[in-house]
Amino acid sequence: MHPYRSHTCAELTKDNVGESVRLAGWVHRVRDHGGVLFIDLRDHYGITQVLCDSDSPVFDEVEKVRAEWCIRIDGEVKARDESLVNPKLPTGEIEVYIRDMEVLGAAEELPLQVFGDQEYPEETRLRYRYLDLRREKLQENMKLRSDVVASMRRRMWEKGFREYQTPIITASSPEGARDFLVPSRLHPGKFYALPQAPQQFKQLIMVSGYDKYFQIAPCFRDEDPRADRSPTDFYQLDMEMSFVTQQDVFDTVQPVIQGIFEEFGGGRKVDQVWPQISYRDAALWYGTDKPDLRNPIKMQVVSDHFRDSGFAIFAKILEQEGTEIRAIPAPGGGSRKFCDRMNAFAQKEGLPGMGYIFWREGENGLEGAGPLAKNIGPERTEAIRLQLGLGKGDAAFFLGGRPKSFERVAGKARDVIGEELGLTEKDRFAFAWIVDFPIFERDEETGAIDFEHNPFSMPQGGMKALEGDPLEVLGYQYDLTCNGYEILSGAIRNHRPEIMFRAFEIAGYGREEVEKRFGGLVNAFRYGAPPHGGCAAGIDRIVMLLADEANIREVIMFPMNQRAEDLLMGAPSEPTNEQLRELHLRVVEED
Repeated sequence: MHPYRSHTCAELTKDNVGESVRLAGWVHRVRDHGGVLFIDLRDHYGITQVLCDSDSPVFDEVEKVRAEWCIRIDGEVKARDESLVNPKLPTGEIEVYIRDMEVLGAAEELPLQVFGDQEYPEETRLRYRYLDLRREKLQENMKLRSDVVASMRRRMWEKGFREYQTPIITASSPEGARDFLVPSRLHPGKFYALPQAPQQFKQLIMVSGYDKYFQIAPCFRDEDPRADRSPTDFYQLDMEMSFVTQQDVFDTVQPVIQGIFEEFGGGRKVDQVWPQISYRDAALWYGTDKPDLRNPIKMQVVSDHFRDSGFAIFAKILEQEGTEIRAIPAPGGGSRKFCDRMNAFAQKEGLPGMGYIFWREGENGLEGAGPLAKNIGPERTEAIRLQLGLGKGDAAFFLGGRPKSFERVAGKARDVIGEELGLTEKDRFAFAWIVDFPIFERDEETGAIDFEHNPFSMPQGGMKALEGDPLEVLGYQYDLTCNGYEILSGAIRNHRPEIMFRAFEIAGYGREEVEKRFGGLVNAFRYGAPPHGGCAAGIDRIVMLLADEANIREVIMFPMNQRAEDLLMGAPSEPTNEQLRELHLRVVEED
């Protein structure tokens, strides 16, 4: 017999009754039923109940075991009495009577329990991550992640892609976040960087004539942490294709991502039609470029109803250039209590408040109520109701000013309204392509033009588009959103050097600086570069959605904490003096 096990803890059934078997695993829990000891023995695959009584030759030894001891047992498979069958376990019809036992690894007092659903501080969970990872929920999350990655690979190969690996140690290249720099021992004073993404390399692969590339790529960015983003590293499904349009990329990606969500979504509805929404429309309708389309609420511009109206605050705002008033419809929200609650929400978000109107039955039919309605009068109130398509028992909330000053709060308010009024559909994955991103923006303080989004995107209209107003230039750039999260980003690339130089010139970067920063890519484009484009899908975030988790750390095997610290391994750590000398570095203490 094998030295550790003849079966896993999920294999034994009634067909094995009478057999002598060997199992190995962890003591999940121990129950003492008056001289009969029951142990739930757990391994990666499942749980088997094992037991012994005073007749067992190892009873005294079994009495000593505690939770999370790693043990091996030999015993005989017995059928459980019908009244004691556990239908929730694949092994629920049998139990194993222990004849022999060996302790493979005893456990000290546990800093966190593996059995049960107790909550523990994040610091404890990360410091003892190897114990945390034994818990059923995390075991399932990590298996899900592995299965998703395997499915992604299979689907990409089926679509004619091949997987190629790109360098992990490379040159610094601004991708929108801070680099992790790596000092060079052989070249004192110079630094490598960990790649924020394989962006330039995958474009070079296209220039090299490889038509379809993909990679499960590790990426490294020194970013501030948040619930849906790791502060140090993450993995993405990275892909690139030659001789493609934006729509070709969409048509290639949708079956892959949709198939993943159908395969691992646990029966939840997966949208088959993915709308394409312009960046500007997304900001207008949803207050964000990551809209949750499970919520049907669409914001609308209602400026004309408040212009020169009796509501002086909005009327005065509209006298300023670049301002507008937007309405957030709230079907079913027509009570003063709910309206006051949403007004308080806006104040917590840093705004003076949020105007509202709600509609109820009056003496002469349907009438608007609330301070706004009184100020602007019944005609304007009714015009707003008709524009928004609202009726009795409904409400609308209003925000005004320059859109960028209130869009974020408006978007959050839309989410809260959808949740509280039960409008947001659960058990559904709703996707949308966000397209037509502006390439440039104007700095409000300096008035200078800079890149608003990916500078390597091909401008729509090519060189001709760059001859007009830079703020009107749109790029062939796109994001894919799902349930309020960005899960994929990509673009058709700018593969023509003259267009690239002109785009960077508009943003204040001279030809010499572009050559210095991106010389490898620019030089390659001088030797017959094909039109190409692609994208990258965030694996961590996709698994987070599939696992129905609110925090990305629940689907990463060994995550950092909120301060980008690895509490388990003690990183970041101080280098030794010898290491610093080898790298020609000196640590300067902060003042």
